[in-house]
Amino acid sequence: MEIINALNKRYSAKAFDKNKKISKENIDKIESILQLSPSSTNIQPWHFILAQSDEAKKKISKGAQGFFSFNEQKILDASAVIIFSSKTDLDENYLSHLTEKEDLDNRYKNDEARNMSHNGRKTFVDFHKNKFNDLQSWNDKQLYLNLGNFLVSIATLEIDSVPMEGLSMNIIDEEFNLRDRGFSAKVVVALGYHSDNDYNLKLPKSRLEKDEIIERL
Repeated sequence: MEIINALNKRYSAKAFDKNKKISKENIDKIESILQLSPSSTNIQPWHFILAQSDEAKKKISKGAQGFFSFNEQKILDASAVIIFSSKTDLDENYLSHLTEKEDLDNRYKNDEARNMSHNGRKTFVDFHKNKFNDLQSWNDKQLYLNLGNFLVSIATLEIDSVPMEGLSMNIIDEEFNLRDRGFSAKVVVALGYHSDNDYNLKLPKSRLEKDEIIERL
């Protein structure tokens, strides 16, 4: 689907048809979309849990209780649900792992280029760790770059989605042992195909006018 048409058509689905499933072919594309997102210095500080089984979706829905119960049915009825989590630290082992992977992918013409890239990335990480004291925030920003890229790309596949922050993320962290693995859940995205009784489907899209948000110089 052409990108502007996809953006005009996409919306946050409020109800999913639980009988309509995403194809294996599109699941493979979804995984590639998550993998190929850009990030600052190619830091890729993320981990995704792609839940398709009823058991896994029920575990995620434990974060949608009480005040957040309005999101429970979306999770249970969706064809797939993705937990977007970001790294809680960026240590030397991880930075070396990134450099080694880039080297395997033939990103460097020699050791000097490899070392320059590694040290440059480490400098940015050290800034956020020790000078700005906002490493978690920086990691989260990279995750949301992935999220924005993901929502647009999913729309081109004509798959409906809804990103949800209205969940108890600490419960999701516990259910999937994310903290102990060095990650923290930030947002959950339910995917599938809308139900015919989705009220949001019938509402017109509303955005501020271009002249209000874009300054042309």
